[in-house]
Amino acid sequence: MINKANNRWHEIKEHCRNIMSETPIPLTGKSLLTKVKELSHLPRRETAKRCGYYTETKPGQIRVNLTDFYDAVLAAKGVPLDAGTAKDGRGREPTFRVSVHKNGQIVIGSTYTEQMGLKPGDEFEIKLGYKHIHLKQIDEEGEVSDDEAA
Repeated sequence: MINKANNRWHEIKEHCRNIMSETPIPLTGKSLLTKVKELSHLPRRETAKRCGYYTETKPGQIRVNLTDFYDAVLAAKGVPLDAGTAKDGRGREPTFRVSVHKNGQIVIGSTYTEQMGLKPGDEFEIKLGYKHIHLKQIDEEGEVSDDEAA
């Protein structure tokens, strides 16, 4: 009787192990953005994990796949990730790098403003940080738009 119960216990334990080791199905698209917003109070690693962007290693440790998570968030927001899509066959590819000109100005090319759908007259707020500059778009009401997901 004890042997039979012990065998059943091992079967249940093995079944649970198999369920837990199954690869999670990561969220994508609108459902991913909704979940990211719900979990905005959590650290990024935990958010990525709860959205299904992790794998379990053989010793049973969890490895969070932040790169895949960030790529999925960008794709869900409509940001193209393939380098091949930016080239139109008529010149250089955008490099997403700029340099400061002799007069102290930084020019952001039309390729980037077109990708963002910007129009002449669109305004931005400039926030200076340590070795970085943030540009935040100002909406029609004169308020800084806050559409960051992660």
